[in-house]
Amino acid sequence: MAATTMPLTNLLQKLKLDFPHLTFEEGADFLWSPEKSTVTYKKEGDPALLLHEIGHAQLQHSEYTRDVELISMERSAWEKAKELGAVYRIVISDDTVEDHLDTYRDWLHARSTCPSCTAVGYQTGQFTYACPACSQEWRVNEARVCGLRRTKL
Repeated sequence: MAATTMPLTNLLQKLKLDFPHLTFEEGADFLWSPEKSTVTYKKEGDPALLLHEIGHAQLQHSEYTRDVELISMERSAWEKAKELGAVYRIVISDDTVEDHLDTYRDWLHARSTCPSCTAVGYQTGQFTYACPACSQEWRVNEARVCGLRRTKL
């Protein structure tokens, strides 16, 4: 968990002044929307997650075509969040970063697991995979904020 010396409301006030090109809106989760230049935040949430989403914004993250690209974007957004944390006196531990990255690693592993034989497959397209063990091909949904579905092709 991130340690902070500043309540989220005070941090938000400073961030709104420092990032006037971004829109901040309260929501059910922390998200970055490149289409709307909007950072969504949870009112009682972890300031580290807010800085992470601003990291995405500052790095101009938008789309990815390979799952490993998303993991790379997540890592770089966390690195940027740690830099921002130094400015705003928010300590973001390596454990916090790794815990959050683990959720994406788990997501990637689940997507790449063959629905027929459970071997680890390889990505062939933005939403498609193939199994080197049994030759099964499958399609996945985006599943970053909803349940994963794998459909055999």
